[in-house]
Amino acid sequence: MTVAMQEHFVYDQSMNAEQSDLVISRIAAAMGEPARVRILYCLLDGHARTSTELAMVADVSPSTTSVHLNRLKNEQLVKVFSQGKHRYYSLEGPDVGAALEALHVLAGGSRDNFVPSTPSRLLAARTCYDHMAGRLGVFLHNRFLAMGWLCVSSTGEDNAYDLTPGGAKAFEALGIDLASTRLLRRRFAYACLDWSERQPHVGGALGAALLKTALKRKWVVRELDSRALNITSVGRREVLNRFGLHP
Repeated sequence: MTVAMQEHFVYDQSMNAEQSDLVISRIAAAMGEPARVRILYCLLDGHARTSTELAMVADVSPSTTSVHLNRLKNEQLVKVFSQGKHRYYSLEGPDVGAALEALHVLAGGSRDNFVPSTPSRLLAARTCYDHMAGRLGVFLHNRFLAMGWLCVSSTGEDNAYDLTPGGAKAFEALGIDLASTRLLRRRFAYACLDWSERQPHVGGALGAALLKTALKRKWVVRELDSRALNITSVGRREVLNRFGLHP
């Protein structure tokens, strides 16, 4: 009986190993093309890009880039983020980034950092429609996720967020009336891709309420005739104390 159990165990192991080998082979094949490698390492900085931008990076035609992106998406190496008429691509997750970093160590070389072309006075903080964008907006979005305030919405809407119980308490403590915010005829909260940082900030009714609170509490003030927001000394202190951020 012991021998039979051992044979069955080894058989299962070999089957799992074989399946793993096939998956690894497919992933390696997907990465085994210079244009796709350039695309992946371009996205390693965490900033999403359009297929047009990636076509320039990959040095291939837009149609060929679409084929490459579909291959990478099918192997779960990249994901697509749709916003309006635009589609932005980024790495599927941190595991992909870690694998690319490990290969980068083996191969050596360097990669260019993402440099936004946005005017400098709009980079730190600005409005995006009626919510907060720029580096401050992205920092807050990422911090809300890290603190467990935001969670993926169960509505099935693309990029939609909802609040966790802890998040609801935290936003109410900021003076935001969540009941009234949810009654507005618009999306409650979603990941709105920031066009300078190429990472999400919080959009929707919740993002608008957050901006109103920040303006009311004088954390930020609007520039005249501009979408730029100036972060006040009070805002810097509050953002540091409440969220651990250095804007």
